[in-house]
Amino acid sequence: MTLTKQHILDWLKACAAEFETHKDYLTDLDREIGDADHGLNMNRGFSKVMEKLQTFETQSIGGIMKGTGMTLMSSIGGASGPLYGTFFIRAATSAANAEELNLSGLLKMLEDGVAGIVMRGKAEPADKTMCDTWWPALEAGKQTANNGEGMQDALAAMAVAAEEGAKATIPLQARKGRASYLGERSIGHQDAGATSSMYMIKALKTVVTGG
Repeated sequence: MTLTKQHILDWLKACAAEFETHKDYLTDLDREIGDADHGLNMNRGFSKVMEKLQTFETQSIGGIMKGTGMTLMSSIGGASGPLYGTFFIRAATSAANAEELNLSGLLKMLEDGVAGIVMRGKAEPADKTMCDTWWPALEAGKQTANNGEGMQDALAAMAVAAEEGAKATIPLQARKGRASYLGERSIGHQDAGATSSMYMIKALKTVVTGG
């Protein structure tokens, strides 16, 4: 099985739907240890992506990803815009002219995107950031691929690992971003960015596997 341009377009639509549905929950999470705007920002950003989606449809996967990143960069406030914008822009690199991707190509694209987040945010494991969702998800995908399983199995494993990764931020003390100013008071709260990343990974799984 391969990931097609249509899968990417459907993924973006699914992400927009997730952020519309969960905008209040994400904002409530962010209210505890952040600026109380993460859900609103993610919903705004992906609403803008939806407005421009028709202009991306004729482009390659890389073009779709880059256009998405540029849109998010210009429409999401706070730290999320630069971080998620960089994710999509960097992810576009290896998929520049691709019309479809196999599993290794998908994992490479996502890995490049996460490397962009790390480059911009300097996150390390257990810093209580969105990377604490992405890293275990990517590891689960690679392990599944190494076991000779296909894209659907890899994405299913990634979705499980993403949820576990987001939940694992609850006992962590934040070491990056606005939440780090709270010190030990950041312990006991799930990170909003880790949670929005979880929704993105789950949305990709749902689009590709159909459930």
